Amino acid sequence: MMDGYWGSWFGMGIWWIVLLGIVVAAVWAGSRRREPPVGSESALDVLKKRYARGEINRDEYEQMKRVLSD
Repeated sequence: MMDGYWGSWFGMGIWWIVLLGIVVAAVWAGSRRREPPVGSESALDVLKKRYARGEINRDEYEQMKRVLSD
């Protein structure tokens, strides 16, 4: 009698673990399919914003702009 009791609990435990694994795998796979937003900024746009915020000086800006233009 005890064997059937523990066997049913063990079986239910495995069932819930498998179900939880499927849900986690589905959520993980869905989160990896994200595409970059439409109209994302170009490297030159980012460079201009960094210069405007004062993160880089004029010489750095000009040098990086030349590299991006090539």
